[in-house]
Parts: sequence; structure tokens; C-alpha cells
Amino acid sequence: MAQQAPAEEQQGDIILVTAQKRTQNIQDVPIAITALGGEKLRELQVKELQDAVKFIPSVTIQTTQPGFSQVYFRGVASGENANHSGPLPTVGTYLDEMPITTIQGALDIHAYDISRVEALAGPQGTLYGASSMAGTIKIVTNAPDYSGTYGAVDAEMNSVAHGDVGGVAQGFVNFKLSDRAALRVVGWYRHDAGYIDNVHGSRTFAVSGITQDNADLVEKNYNDVDTYGARMALGIELDDNWTVTPTLMGQVQKTHGSFAQERSSAVSGKLQTVQYNPEGSKDEWYQAALTITGQVGNWDLVATGGILNRKDHTESDYSDYSYFYDALNGSGAYLYDNAGDLVSPNQYIQGKDKYRRQFGELRIASPQDSRLRLIAGLYAQRQVHQITQNYIIDGIADVITVPGTDSDIWFTRQKRIDRDYAAFGELSFDLTDKLTATGGLRVYKYKNSLAGFFGYAEGYSGDKYTDEGVFIRDGTGVAGCNGAAPIVSGSPCTNLNARTSDTGSIYKANLTYKFSPDWLVYATWSRGFRPGGINRRGGQPPYGADTLDNYEFGWKSQIGAFHFNYAMYREDWSNIQLSFLGENGLTLIRNAGAARIYGTEFDLGYRKGGLTLSAGGSYNDAKITKDFCQYANTAFDCTLPSEAGEDNALLARAGTSLPITAKFKGNALARYEFPLGDWTGHVQGSVNYIGKRRSDLRDAENEIKGEFAAYTTADFSIGVKNDVWRFEIYANNVFDSNGVINSSVQCLETTCGDPEGLSGTGGVFYDYVIRPRLIGIKVGRDF
Repeated sequence: MAQQAPAEEQQGDIILVTAQKRTQNIQDVPIAITALGGEKLRELQVKELQDAVKFIPSVTIQTTQPGFSQVYFRGVASGENANHSGPLPTVGTYLDEMPITTIQGALDIHAYDISRVEALAGPQGTLYGASSMAGTIKIVTNAPDYSGTYGAVDAEMNSVAHGDVGGVAQGFVNFKLSDRAALRVVGWYRHDAGYIDNVHGSRTFAVSGITQDNADLVEKNYNDVDTYGARMALGIELDDNWTVTPTLMGQVQKTHGSFAQERSSAVSGKLQTVQYNPEGSKDEWYQAALTITGQVGNWDLVATGGILNRKDHTESDYSDYSYFYDALNGSGAYLYDNAGDLVSPNQYIQGKDKYRRQFGELRIASPQDSRLRLIAGLYAQRQVHQITQNYIIDGIADVITVPGTDSDIWFTRQKRIDRDYAAFGELSFDLTDKLTATGGLRVYKYKNSLAGFFGYAEGYSGDKYTDEGVFIRDGTGVAGCNGAAPIVSGSPCTNLNARTSDTGSIYKANLTYKFSPDWLVYATWSRGFRPGGINRRGGQPPYGADTLDNYEFGWKSQIGAFHFNYAMYREDWSNIQLSFLGENGLTLIRNAGAARIYGTEFDLGYRKGGLTLSAGGSYNDAKITKDFCQYANTAFDCTLPSEAGEDNALLARAGTSLPITAKFKGNALARYEFPLGDWTGHVQGSVNYIGKRRSDLRDAENEIKGEFAAYTTADFSIGVKNDVWRFEIYANNVFDSNGVINSSVQCLETTCGDPEGLSGTGGVFYDYVIRPRLIGIKVGRDF
């Protein structure tokens, strides 16, 4: 069997992709797909997924810091906060053949020696399963090449506006071991300069009169990042029919500071914050995978599997929570030391997460030149997430310290397991030479569990405040264990041990008609799903799966040097897993909504000689179709009590737009390449636009936090290259836009946002912004 060519390899203007689990010309794939090949990724200065998303109109990304990003397709977003006990993402992310999505988002993979990034819009549940409900991102690396030994090194130095200096050093070597074996080794180091300043501030807690001051933490450009890692892939042809490819990849990412500019009375400008405790993270992971491809008769077989181990340590400030609850409710009166004296309510979080994901898939495919074609397989995965969160107030009395901790006012120690099993298949039949019908089916079973401890010490006993400021006890924490012994090591006892499971099936139907080899139209109905899970708060039932039905019509056309791809769709989102912060800052999830999305997206381009022109855009009108109530009931009528009998409240009326995603997102690019003696020069410019977005589905919270304003960015580059060397100067975000992509508060918006101004200082909001203008120079050499 010949080694498969890298998928970004072009024959003329043909781009090869594997969106349907087999190699195809992108123009022959009857789904809305955007593919950025390896050369295009380099031209666009893509270093991570967030850079690529700028040029994928159907995708929105929301992040709080490197390594903690959520990806959305076509407006399918309800405002999830990516809590460790919350819903799974709506978008699946794959590294080669292996899913790498964790509960806190996709891995933040440094993009070097990448074959392509594919963005598959719409439900991809038939072939990709759970958490590909709204779409799938595939990151495909360059495979080992048996043709020879060669490599490259690349270096970059850059400077960020209002910040410091960064750089990149990276390289790869492809070793030909024999005519049937090759080893590819890749390595990288990247330093991203900081641009957020932690400025001086102080504030006094209302009850104790203790003043906190951050003078020892004041620092300019303190949110810098260091990323380093390596990848190895070995390709071995056992004979003419069978190939074995083991891969190993790992990365370490260290961040300092926080990545949000503060919106409060304590700061005077942009790119500033006032933090009172050390902040940062260390995210380290490795992935090992094995793929075996071969033929049984004239059928293709693929067996693939792997493991992903990820570990992160985080430190974050949580003093706003303490300050506002003290100012508004007097909570500082209950924080004292062993002598009975009041202590500073200053609070901070030290977290530790461990993930282990195991995955396996076996699939077969009939000959693709037959009139009747089948692809079918079996799939299984198991994800384990061990969660540790220490909410620390230094010096508190032993009686209010969670047992087994040094000074935790609140402690979380849990073990979450998500299991997925499936059998899937797609059958295509050529009704005529031009018309093809495809049907897909996936039968699935999920089984998810969450166990362990969360909450306060028995002496604090889950004390809380009602909205009226009344101090009551609700049994959260040790008081809620009722003598149950710990089942998760490191926890004082057990107050959570729940599981949920379900089986079901999802379907797909497609008709594709090819007017000519360069023009097809298609119509698709497809369904995606997301597994249900556990609500960790006592008394709340598990939440069930939600589903997305997609009705889509589109075409793909290539006329000489011009291509025009278009899709229009309606998506119905049912039983939405809506998540938001509840009492004591605990995330609550309910199947409490329904939404409908009408949208279109387009991709057009022209390429001839040295000139490349392209443009893409998407429009999404995403709205809930039923009133969103505080508590779920089968009628979605907020005047009725919840199914448990609680008084209800209207949070958002039917017709309210879903948050996070703009109605319109678009980009345009122009590139011209020209000869310069023995060299080739280029000049390139691009522009990206993202429209206004809601920050929250709920009306009151959206008004408190505010909507995200529209913003535009522009990028520019100029450079030269020959067969060996390449030099380039670039500027991203040339006009230094301060676009906001996410916003948060440290507790309930009605508390830390302080809409009534009762604290005397106003609320504190954190706006996560795009990187300011970045100017860099790059040099590379092939050998």
C-alpha cells in the first residue's frame, strides 16, 4: 500500500480532505466544510486554533486563557461556563483519528507541521458521535514520508502592542528508514508576550475593616505564556496492503497572570486588571495513538485507538466573591480564627485536574468505485476526570476548615467518568450516474457518573444567604454527607454519588446531484446529540441528552479558477442543556429550552497565476423558541411551578437570541505572489469581522454584563522565498482592535456585578479580549 499523501497536497487547485473518513476532493464532499491546508496555515500566521477560527466563518471560539477554550458552530451556544461538572462541549475536536475534547475544551495544540485543519459544520453524529452535535474540528498532522530524508527549521521574533517581546523556534525532520518505513519528529518552543497589566489597588472589607492591597503583585505585561512540545510518528508498511502508524505527542504550557481586562472603578484604562492573589496555570498532556490500515479482500479496514493523559494546575483570584458577599450580606462576620478574631475574607483558588481518555474505533469500507458503498464501524471511549478545587481563606479556624485541608473554606474532590459506546454506518447508492442517496445510522449508549465531595466544613455547614440577605443552612458539604465514608481518595466524606445512562439512535439522510464533475448540489437532514450528565447539587435530577436536527441545502461549484460554495440551513435544538451559576456559585444544568437557527454560509475564491482572492461569511439567526424559566417544567410556562414545586421566574422570553455567536461573521483575503529573480515574493492582506453578540441568554444577566460589541481586525504580511529560504514580516490586528470574546464575574452577576451599587464601588467584570497588534519577523530554512 502506498503511503497516503498529505491532505493539503494540491493537484492544481484540488484540496484533499478526510471529512467522511475517506480521502476525497473537498469539492466532492456534500457537507459544509472549510479546510485550511498546511501552507495556508503558515500564510495566515496560525499558531493555535484561535488563530485559525478567524478564517472559518461558521465557528466561534470563547476562551478565558490558553488551554481553556470552547468552540461553537452556527450559533449553537447557550452560554456554557465549561465547569468541570457541567455539560460536555457541543463540538468534537479530533487530532488525526482520535477525539481530544475534554470537559474544559479542546487541547491548545501548537500548529506546526500540520497537514490541515478541517471544520465540518452541522451535526456530525453519524460518523463522529457524541459531542459532535453541532460540528467537528479535525487537526491532521503530516504523516511520515517514505520518499526521503528532509526537514525544516523556522524561527520568529514578535512584539505585541502595549506589551513585551515574544518568539518561536520550531522544526521537523522526516527520516527515511527504508523504502517502507519513515520517522517524522517535530519540536517547538513558543513564548507569547504579555500585554495585561496588574495595576495597584486596595479595598476594605466591610465587616472586619481589614484592608487588602496588591502592591506585591503589581506587574506590567504579566500574562505571558511559554509553550513547548514534540511529536513523533512512525510509519511502517508491513506489505503492499497493511500499514502501521504509531504516534506520540506531548506539550507543556505555562501561563502567568490572567487574560482579561477588568471593567470596574479600580482601573482607568484597557488591558488592566487589579488582582489580589497569584494567578497562572500549568497544562501538560501527552497523547499516544496507533492506527492500522489495510485491506481484507477489496475492502478497506482501519483500526485505531489511543490514550490521552492531561494534567493541569491552576491558581486564580477569587477575592471579588468574598468582597461582594461581605459588602452586601455581611458574610465576613462568619470568618474567624481559632481565637475567635475575624480574619481577612480574601479568597483564592488552587485547582488540579487529571484527565485520562481511552479511545478505540474499528471501521470497514467497501470499494469506493462501486455503485453501492458502505462504511461501518464500532466505537468506544472512556473519559476519567479527577477534580480537585481548593477555595482557600488563610488563617480560618479549624471548625470552619474542611477536614483534611490546610485552610479551605470550600473543597471539591470528585471523580467524573463519561463512557460512550456506538455502532455506526453510512450507506451510499448511486441512483443514477449523477444522483446519489446516502443514509446514516448511529446506535449509541452513554453511561456517566460523578462521585465525591464538594462544599463546606460541618462548622460552616453549607451556610448561605438568600436573595433577601437571610443567613440559613442548607447542608452543603460535610453536613450533607450524613456519615457516608469517602469513596474518592482525598475527600473527607461523600455527599455526591450519582450516575445516569441512556441508549438511543441518530440518523442522517442525504441526496447529492452532480450536474458536472465541477458542480454538485445536495440536501441533508442530520441529527446530532450530546450525552446527559449529573447535577452535583443535591436535590437536582440528572440532565438528559440534547439533540440538534439540521435541514440543509447547499452547492459546491468550481468554474475554472473560481469556486463558490454555499449552504443554507435550519437547525432545531431540543432539550437544551442550559447551564448557569446558582447558589454558592454552583453550576446548575437543566433541559429547559428549545431553539431554532436559520442560517447561511458561503465560501468563494479565485486563484490564477500569482493572485489569490477569497471571502467567506456566515449569517445565523439563532433564537430560543420557548420561554426560558428558572426551573424546568414540561409546559415551558414560567407562570407554572417547576416539576418539583418551586416558584418559577421568567429568565428570557421566546424569541431571545442565543448568546456568544454574532449574526454575521466574515473574512476576506487577497494575496499576490510575483517573481523576484530566483526568488518569489508575496504581499498579503486580510480582514475579519465579527458582529455584536449577547453575553448571556438571560435578560437580567445580559443587561448587567452587557453585550459584546462588533469588531474588525486586519492582518498584513510581505515576504520572499526560494527553494531553501523564506523570510516574512507580518502584522496581525494592524489597527489594534480591542475586541471582546468572553466576559465573566466571580460569582452571581446580581452580586459581583452589584447592579444596585450597594457595595459603594460598583461591580467587577472581566472581559477577555483578542491579542493586541502583533508585529513579527520570520525566517525559515528547508534542508
